[in-house]
Amino acid sequence: MTLVLFGLFFLFMLLGVPIAFAIGASTLYALYQSGVPLMVVTQQMFQGINSFALVAIPMFILAGDLMAQGKVSERLVSFADSLVGFMRGGLSVVSVMAGMFFAAISGSGAATTAAVGSSLVPELKRKGYDPASAASLIAASGTIGVVIPPSVPMIIYAVIAQQSVSKLFLNGFLPGLAMGLGLMAIAITQAYKRQYPKGTPLSLPTIWRTLKAASWGLMTPVIILGGIFSGIFTPSEAAVVAVNYALLVSLFVYRDLTLPQVYKLLIRSAMTTAVIMLVIAMSAVLSWTLSSWQVPGAIAQAVLSLSTNPYVIMLLVVAVILLTGVFIETASALIILTPVLLPLVLQLGIDPIHFGLIIVVGLSIGMITPPVAINLYVASSVTQLPLERITRAIIPYLLGLIGVLLLVVYVPILLGWSGS
Repeated sequence: MTLVLFGLFFLFMLLGVPIAFAIGASTLYALYQSGVPLMVVTQQMFQGINSFALVAIPMFILAGDLMAQGKVSERLVSFADSLVGFMRGGLSVVSVMAGMFFAAISGSGAATTAAVGSSLVPELKRKGYDPASAASLIAASGTIGVVIPPSVPMIIYAVIAQQSVSKLFLNGFLPGLAMGLGLMAIAITQAYKRQYPKGTPLSLPTIWRTLKAASWGLMTPVIILGGIFSGIFTPSEAAVVAVNYALLVSLFVYRDLTLPQVYKLLIRSAMTTAVIMLVIAMSAVLSWTLSSWQVPGAIAQAVLSLSTNPYVIMLLVVAVILLTGVFIETASALIILTPVLLPLVLQLGIDPIHFGLIIVVGLSIGMITPPVAINLYVASSVTQLPLERITRAIIPYLLGLIGVLLLVVYVPILLGWSGS
Protein backbone atom coordinates (compact mmCIF):
# COMPACT_ATOMS: atom_id res chain seq x y z
CA MET A 1 0.00 0.00 0.00
CA THR A 2 2.98 2.29 0.56
CA LEU A 3 3.85 2.01 -3.14
CA VAL A 4 0.27 2.90 -4.04
CA LEU A 5 0.41 5.96 -1.78
CA PHE A 6 3.66 7.29 -3.27
CA GLY A 7 2.64 6.30 -6.79
CA LEU A 8 -0.57 8.32 -6.51
CA PHE A 9 1.31 11.22 -4.95
CA PHE A 10 3.78 11.48 -7.84
CA LEU A 11 0.98 11.00 -10.38
CA PHE A 12 -0.93 13.93 -8.87
CA MET A 13 2.28 15.99 -8.89
CA LEU A 14 2.83 15.28 -12.60
CA LEU A 15 -0.77 16.29 -13.30
CA GLY A 16 -0.14 19.65 -11.65
CA VAL A 17 -2.35 19.08 -8.59
CA PRO A 18 -1.41 21.51 -5.77
CA ILE A 19 0.97 19.86 -3.32
CA ALA A 20 -1.43 19.94 -0.34
CA PHE A 21 -4.19 18.20 -2.30
CA ALA A 22 -1.72 15.72 -3.83
CA ILE A 23 -0.59 14.69 -0.35
CA GLY A 24 -4.12 14.63 1.06
CA ALA A 25 -5.79 12.71 -1.78
CA SER A 26 -3.10 10.03 -2.05
CA THR A 27 -3.01 9.49 1.73
CA LEU A 28 -6.80 9.44 2.01
CA TYR A 29 -7.08 6.77 -0.70
CA ALA A 30 -4.36 4.64 0.92
CA LEU A 31 -6.06 4.84 4.32
CA TYR A 32 -9.44 4.02 2.82
CA GLN A 33 -8.05 0.96 1.04
CA SER A 34 -6.36 -0.14 4.28
CA GLY A 35 -9.64 -0.02 6.18
CA VAL A 36 -8.48 2.70 8.58
CA PRO A 37 -11.37 4.85 9.96
CA LEU A 38 -11.25 8.15 8.05
CA MET A 39 -11.93 10.09 11.25
CA VAL A 40 -8.16 9.75 11.71
CA VAL A 41 -7.65 12.22 8.84
CA THR A 42 -9.38 15.14 10.53
CA GLN A 43 -7.85 14.28 13.90
CA GLN A 44 -4.32 14.28 12.53
CA MET A 45 -4.89 17.42 10.43
CA PHE A 46 -5.88 19.41 13.50
CA GLN A 47 -3.18 17.85 15.64
CA GLY A 48 -0.58 18.71 13.01
CA ILE A 49 -1.28 22.44 13.22
CA ASN A 50 -2.13 22.53 16.93
CA SER A 51 1.27 23.90 17.96
CA PHE A 52 2.05 27.20 19.65
CA ALA A 53 5.34 27.44 17.73
CA LEU A 54 3.44 27.65 14.43
CA VAL A 55 2.00 31.02 15.50
CA ALA A 56 5.39 32.45 14.54
CA ILE A 57 4.95 31.57 10.86
CA PRO A 58 2.23 34.09 9.86
CA MET A 59 3.85 36.76 12.03
CA PHE A 60 7.33 36.39 10.49
CA ILE A 61 5.80 36.28 7.00
CA LEU A 62 3.92 39.53 7.70
CA ALA A 63 6.97 41.21 9.25
CA GLY A 64 9.05 40.30 6.19
CA ASP A 65 6.38 41.59 3.80
CA LEU A 66 6.14 44.89 5.70
CA MET A 67 9.91 45.40 5.57
CA ALA A 68 10.19 44.34 1.92
CA GLN A 69 7.37 46.59 0.74
CA GLY A 70 8.85 49.69 2.34
CA LYS A 71 12.20 51.39 1.88
CA VAL A 72 14.09 49.24 4.39
CA SER A 73 15.69 47.16 1.62
CA GLU A 74 16.97 50.25 -0.19
CA ARG A 75 18.63 51.53 2.99
CA LEU A 76 20.21 48.14 3.64
CA VAL A 77 21.57 48.06 0.09
CA SER A 78 23.04 51.55 0.52
CA PHE A 79 24.72 50.53 3.76
CA ALA A 80 26.17 47.37 2.18
CA ASP A 81 27.41 49.45 -0.77
CA SER A 82 29.23 51.85 1.57
CA LEU A 83 31.06 48.89 3.15
CA VAL A 84 32.13 46.80 0.16
CA GLY A 85 31.19 48.81 -2.93
CA PHE A 86 34.78 50.03 -3.40
CA MET A 87 35.94 46.57 -4.56
CA ARG A 88 36.10 45.51 -8.19
CA GLY A 89 32.68 44.12 -8.89
CA GLY A 90 31.63 45.61 -5.57
CA LEU A 91 27.96 45.66 -6.51
CA SER A 92 28.04 41.86 -6.80
CA VAL A 93 29.31 41.63 -3.25
CA VAL A 94 26.71 44.21 -2.21
CA SER A 95 24.02 41.90 -3.63
CA VAL A 96 25.12 39.10 -1.32
CA MET A 97 25.67 41.29 1.75
CA ALA A 98 22.31 42.99 1.33
CA GLY A 99 20.74 39.56 0.97
CA MET A 100 22.31 38.50 4.27
CA PHE A 101 21.08 41.67 6.00
CA PHE A 102 17.55 41.18 4.71
CA ALA A 103 17.65 37.46 5.52
CA ALA A 104 17.95 38.41 9.17
CA ILE A 105 14.67 40.32 8.84
CA SER A 106 12.41 38.39 6.48
CA GLY A 107 12.86 34.63 7.01
CA SER A 108 11.84 34.15 3.36
CA GLY A 109 13.97 33.42 0.30
CA ALA A 110 11.52 34.89 -2.18
CA ALA A 111 11.08 38.09 -0.14
CA THR A 112 14.87 38.49 0.13
CA THR A 113 15.30 38.03 -3.62
CA ALA A 114 12.53 40.50 -4.46
CA ALA A 115 13.67 43.15 -1.99
CA VAL A 116 17.35 43.10 -2.98
CA GLY A 117 16.64 42.62 -6.68
CA SER A 118 14.26 45.56 -7.02
CA SER A 119 16.78 47.82 -5.27
CA LEU A 120 19.94 46.71 -7.09
CA VAL A 121 18.99 45.63 -10.61
CA PRO A 122 18.76 49.13 -12.16
CA GLU A 123 22.20 50.06 -10.79
CA LEU A 124 23.74 46.75 -11.89
CA LYS A 125 22.49 47.31 -15.44
CA ARG A 126 23.74 50.90 -15.45
CA LYS A 127 27.25 49.83 -14.34
CA GLY A 128 27.54 47.27 -17.15
CA TYR A 129 27.21 44.04 -15.17
CA ASP A 130 26.10 40.94 -17.05
CA PRO A 131 22.33 40.98 -16.42
CA ALA A 132 21.85 37.20 -16.25
CA SER A 133 24.80 36.70 -13.91
CA ALA A 134 23.64 39.56 -11.67
CA ALA A 135 20.09 38.18 -11.54
CA SER A 136 21.32 34.67 -10.74
CA LEU A 137 23.55 35.98 -7.94
CA ILE A 138 20.63 37.84 -6.38
CA ALA A 139 18.51 34.67 -6.62
CA ALA A 140 21.32 32.62 -5.04
CA SER A 141 21.67 35.19 -2.26
CA GLY A 142 17.95 34.80 -1.58
CA THR A 143 18.56 31.21 -0.44
CA ILE A 144 20.25 32.64 2.66
CA GLY A 145 16.87 34.11 3.61
CA VAL A 146 15.67 30.78 5.04
CA VAL A 147 18.96 29.87 6.75
CA ILE A 148 19.91 32.97 8.73
CA PRO A 149 17.27 33.28 11.48
CA PRO A 150 14.46 34.05 11.77
CA SER A 151 13.61 31.19 9.43
CA VAL A 152 10.16 29.81 8.64
CA PRO A 153 11.51 26.39 7.51
CA MET A 154 13.43 26.06 10.79
CA ILE A 155 10.21 26.63 12.71
CA ILE A 156 8.43 23.95 10.64
CA TYR A 157 11.29 21.49 11.18
CA ALA A 158 11.33 22.21 14.92
CA VAL A 159 7.61 21.44 15.19
CA ILE A 160 7.86 18.19 13.21
CA ALA A 161 11.06 16.97 14.89
CA GLN A 162 9.99 18.29 18.32
CA GLN A 163 13.16 20.32 18.68
CA SER A 164 13.92 23.78 20.05
CA VAL A 165 13.33 26.67 17.66
CA SER A 166 15.78 28.80 19.67
CA LYS A 167 18.58 26.24 19.30
CA LEU A 168 18.00 25.99 15.56
CA PHE A 169 18.08 29.77 15.27
CA LEU A 170 21.27 29.98 17.34
CA ASN A 171 23.06 27.48 15.10
CA GLY A 172 21.75 28.92 11.83
CA PHE A 173 23.96 32.01 11.72
CA LEU A 174 27.27 30.51 10.66
CA PRO A 175 25.90 28.24 7.89
CA GLY A 176 24.15 31.33 6.48
CA LEU A 177 27.36 33.33 6.78
CA ALA A 178 29.29 30.53 5.04
CA MET A 179 26.78 30.56 2.17
CA GLY A 180 27.24 34.32 1.83
CA LEU A 181 31.05 34.15 1.89
CA GLY A 182 31.02 31.37 -0.70
CA LEU A 183 28.82 33.40 -3.04
CA MET A 184 31.01 36.49 -2.50
CA ALA A 185 34.15 34.55 -3.42
CA ILE A 186 32.59 33.37 -6.68
CA ALA A 187 31.25 36.86 -7.43
CA ILE A 188 34.67 38.47 -6.89
CA THR A 189 36.34 35.86 -9.12
CA GLN A 190 33.86 36.58 -11.90
CA ALA A 191 34.28 40.34 -11.41
CA TYR A 192 38.02 40.16 -12.11
CA LYS A 193 37.46 37.78 -15.01
CA ARG A 194 34.92 40.11 -16.63
CA GLN A 195 36.66 43.33 -15.58
CA TYR A 196 33.68 44.79 -13.75
CA PRO A 197 34.18 48.39 -12.55
CA LYS A 198 34.96 49.45 -9.01
CA GLY A 199 32.10 51.08 -7.17
CA THR A 200 31.63 53.62 -4.40
CA PRO A 201 34.95 54.75 -2.83
CA LEU A 202 35.39 53.74 0.80
CA SER A 203 34.40 56.65 3.03
CA LEU A 204 33.84 56.63 6.79
CA PRO A 205 31.34 59.54 6.63
CA THR A 206 29.34 57.63 4.00
CA ILE A 207 29.39 54.46 6.10
CA TRP A 208 28.18 56.42 9.13
CA ARG A 209 25.44 58.17 7.14
CA THR A 210 24.11 54.96 5.56
CA LEU A 211 24.39 53.10 8.87
CA LYS A 212 22.19 55.70 10.56
CA ALA A 213 19.67 55.49 7.71
CA ALA A 214 19.57 51.68 7.87
CA SER A 215 19.77 51.40 11.67
CA TRP A 216 16.01 50.93 12.17
CA GLY A 217 16.02 47.97 9.80
CA LEU A 218 19.23 46.54 11.24
CA MET A 219 17.74 46.67 14.73
CA THR A 220 15.02 44.20 13.73
CA PRO A 221 17.13 41.02 14.06
CA VAL A 222 18.82 42.43 17.16
CA ILE A 223 15.45 42.87 18.89
CA ILE A 224 14.00 39.56 17.68
CA LEU A 225 16.98 37.29 18.25
CA GLY A 226 18.28 39.17 21.26
CA GLY A 227 14.90 38.76 22.92
CA ILE A 228 14.77 35.04 22.11
CA PHE A 229 18.29 34.17 23.25
CA SER A 230 18.08 36.30 26.39
CA GLY A 231 14.86 34.54 27.36
CA ILE A 232 12.74 37.70 27.32
CA PHE A 233 10.26 36.12 24.91
CA THR A 234 9.68 32.92 22.96
CA PRO A 235 10.13 32.66 19.17
CA SER A 236 6.36 32.96 18.69
CA GLU A 237 6.22 36.06 20.87
CA ALA A 238 9.28 37.40 19.03
CA ALA A 239 7.39 37.11 15.75
CA VAL A 240 4.58 39.30 17.10
CA VAL A 241 7.17 41.80 18.37
CA ALA A 242 8.68 41.81 14.86
CA VAL A 243 5.33 42.69 13.29
CA ASN A 244 4.74 45.55 15.72
CA TYR A 245 8.24 46.86 15.19
CA ALA A 246 7.91 46.62 11.39
CA LEU A 247 4.62 48.55 11.54
CA LEU A 248 6.19 51.21 13.77
CA VAL A 249 9.17 51.68 11.46
CA SER A 250 7.18 51.59 8.20
CA LEU A 251 4.29 53.82 9.29
CA PHE A 252 5.89 56.33 11.66
CA VAL A 253 9.67 56.35 11.16
CA TYR A 254 10.29 55.85 7.43
CA ARG A 255 6.65 56.64 6.52
CA ASP A 256 6.90 54.58 3.35
CA LEU A 257 3.70 52.57 3.85
CA THR A 258 0.07 53.66 3.94
CA LEU A 259 -2.79 51.97 5.77
CA PRO A 260 -4.34 50.67 2.50
CA GLN A 261 -0.96 49.10 1.63
CA VAL A 262 -0.76 47.51 5.06
CA TYR A 263 -4.25 46.05 4.55
CA LYS A 264 -3.16 44.50 1.23
CA LEU A 265 -0.07 43.04 2.90
CA LEU A 266 -2.26 41.55 5.64
CA ILE A 267 -4.37 39.80 3.00
CA ARG A 268 -1.29 38.57 1.10
CA SER A 269 0.40 37.27 4.23
CA ALA A 270 -2.81 35.51 5.31
CA MET A 271 -3.05 33.77 1.94
CA THR A 272 0.59 32.65 2.11
CA THR A 273 0.08 31.37 5.65
CA ALA A 274 -3.09 29.50 4.66
CA VAL A 275 -1.18 27.60 1.96
CA ILE A 276 1.61 26.64 4.37
CA MET A 277 -0.80 25.57 7.11
CA LEU A 278 -2.84 23.44 4.71
CA VAL A 279 0.34 21.66 3.58
CA ILE A 280 1.36 21.09 7.21
CA ALA A 281 -2.09 19.72 8.08
CA MET A 282 -2.15 17.32 5.12
CA SER A 283 1.44 16.26 5.74
CA ALA A 284 0.60 15.46 9.37
CA VAL A 285 -1.80 12.80 8.09
CA LEU A 286 0.90 11.46 5.76
CA SER A 287 3.46 11.35 8.60
CA TRP A 288 1.03 9.50 10.87
CA THR A 289 0.25 7.00 8.10
CA LEU A 290 3.92 6.30 7.35
CA SER A 291 4.71 5.96 11.05
CA SER A 292 1.79 3.54 11.54
CA TRP A 293 3.10 1.42 8.70
CA GLN A 294 6.66 1.69 10.09
CA VAL A 295 7.90 3.03 6.77
CA PRO A 296 10.63 5.36 8.17
CA GLY A 297 12.19 2.47 10.09
CA ALA A 298 12.10 0.24 7.01
CA ILE A 299 13.73 2.95 4.89
CA ALA A 300 16.40 3.47 7.54
CA GLN A 301 17.22 -0.23 7.62
CA ALA A 302 17.28 -0.42 3.82
CA VAL A 303 19.72 2.47 3.54
CA LEU A 304 21.89 1.15 6.38
CA SER A 305 22.10 -2.19 4.57
CA LEU A 306 23.71 -0.46 1.58
CA SER A 307 26.72 0.71 3.57
CA THR A 308 27.99 0.85 7.12
CA ASN A 309 30.00 3.98 6.39
CA PRO A 310 28.18 7.01 7.87
CA TYR A 311 29.90 9.36 5.41
CA VAL A 312 28.50 7.42 2.45
CA ILE A 313 25.04 7.26 4.00
CA MET A 314 25.02 11.01 4.69
CA LEU A 315 26.04 11.60 1.07
CA LEU A 316 22.97 9.59 0.01
CA VAL A 317 20.81 11.65 2.39
CA VAL A 318 22.17 14.87 0.89
CA ALA A 319 21.44 13.59 -2.61
CA VAL A 320 17.84 12.80 -1.61
CA ILE A 321 17.41 16.27 -0.08
CA LEU A 322 18.82 18.06 -3.13
CA LEU A 323 16.78 15.94 -5.57
CA THR A 324 13.58 16.53 -3.60
CA GLY A 325 14.26 20.27 -3.59
CA VAL A 326 14.35 20.23 -7.39
CA PHE A 327 10.75 19.06 -7.65
CA ILE A 328 9.00 20.16 -4.43
CA GLU A 329 9.03 23.59 -2.78
CA THR A 330 10.89 24.03 0.49
CA ALA A 331 8.13 23.86 3.13
CA SER A 332 6.42 20.86 1.51
CA ALA A 333 9.69 18.98 1.00
CA LEU A 334 10.67 19.64 4.60
CA ILE A 335 7.38 18.27 5.90
CA ILE A 336 7.62 15.16 3.71
CA LEU A 337 11.31 14.34 4.27
CA THR A 338 11.75 15.02 7.98
CA PRO A 339 9.68 12.06 9.30
CA VAL A 340 11.34 9.75 6.76
CA LEU A 341 15.00 10.77 7.12
CA LEU A 342 15.18 11.76 10.80
CA PRO A 343 15.04 8.16 12.16
CA LEU A 344 17.84 7.23 9.75
CA VAL A 345 20.21 10.03 10.77
CA LEU A 346 19.47 9.44 14.45
CA GLN A 347 20.72 5.87 14.02
CA LEU A 348 23.94 7.36 12.63
CA GLY A 349 24.36 9.43 15.77
CA ILE A 350 23.60 12.75 14.04
CA ASP A 351 22.20 15.36 16.41
CA PRO A 352 18.64 16.36 15.36
CA ILE A 353 19.54 20.07 15.53
CA HIS A 354 22.51 19.43 13.23
CA PHE A 355 20.26 17.53 10.84
CA GLY A 356 17.81 20.44 10.93
CA LEU A 357 20.56 22.71 9.62
CA ILE A 358 21.48 20.17 6.95
CA ILE A 359 17.94 19.76 5.63
CA VAL A 360 17.15 23.50 5.71
CA VAL A 361 20.38 24.42 3.87
CA GLY A 362 19.88 21.57 1.40
CA LEU A 363 16.29 22.48 0.61
CA SER A 364 17.13 26.18 0.37
CA ILE A 365 19.29 25.26 -2.63
CA GLY A 366 16.12 23.95 -4.26
CA MET A 367 14.98 27.57 -4.52
CA ILE A 368 17.41 27.99 -7.44
CA THR A 369 17.04 24.59 -9.15
CA PRO A 370 14.25 24.43 -11.78
CA PRO A 371 11.48 23.49 -12.28
CA VAL A 372 10.44 24.49 -8.74
CA ALA A 373 12.82 27.42 -8.26
CA ILE A 374 10.91 30.25 -6.64
CA ASN A 375 13.94 32.55 -6.36
CA LEU A 376 14.68 32.23 -10.08
CA TYR A 377 11.09 33.10 -10.96
CA VAL A 378 11.22 36.16 -8.68
CA ALA A 379 14.58 37.23 -10.16
CA SER A 380 13.21 36.75 -13.68
CA SER A 381 10.18 38.90 -12.82
CA VAL A 382 12.30 41.65 -11.27
CA THR A 383 14.88 41.76 -14.09
CA GLN A 384 12.53 40.95 -17.01
CA LEU A 385 15.04 38.33 -18.19
CA PRO A 386 14.07 34.90 -19.58
CA LEU A 387 14.29 32.14 -17.00
CA GLU A 388 16.57 30.11 -19.30
CA ARG A 389 19.31 32.79 -19.26
CA ILE A 390 19.24 33.08 -15.48
CA THR A 391 19.27 29.29 -15.08
CA ARG A 392 22.45 28.94 -17.16
CA ALA A 393 24.17 31.69 -15.18
CA ILE A 394 23.23 30.18 -11.80
CA ILE A 395 25.46 27.10 -12.17
CA PRO A 396 28.66 28.49 -10.50
CA TYR A 397 26.66 29.77 -7.53
CA LEU A 398 24.74 26.50 -7.30
CA LEU A 399 27.98 24.52 -7.09
CA GLY A 400 29.30 26.90 -4.46
CA LEU A 401 26.20 26.44 -2.28
CA ILE A 402 26.41 22.65 -2.61
CA GLY A 403 30.01 22.91 -1.41
CA VAL A 404 28.84 24.83 1.67
CA LEU A 405 26.16 22.18 2.30
CA LEU A 406 28.84 19.47 2.33
CA LEU A 407 30.79 21.52 4.86
CA VAL A 408 27.70 21.72 7.06
CA VAL A 409 27.33 17.94 6.80
CA TYR A 410 30.92 16.76 7.20
CA VAL A 411 32.80 19.58 8.94
CA PRO A 412 30.21 21.21 11.21
CA ILE A 413 32.90 22.30 13.70
CA LEU A 414 34.20 24.77 11.09
CA LEU A 415 30.78 26.46 11.21
CA GLY A 416 30.83 26.79 14.99
CA TRP A 417 28.47 23.86 15.65
CA SER A 418 27.52 24.09 19.30
CA GLY A 419 25.28 21.03 19.49
CA SER A 420 21.96 20.78 21.26
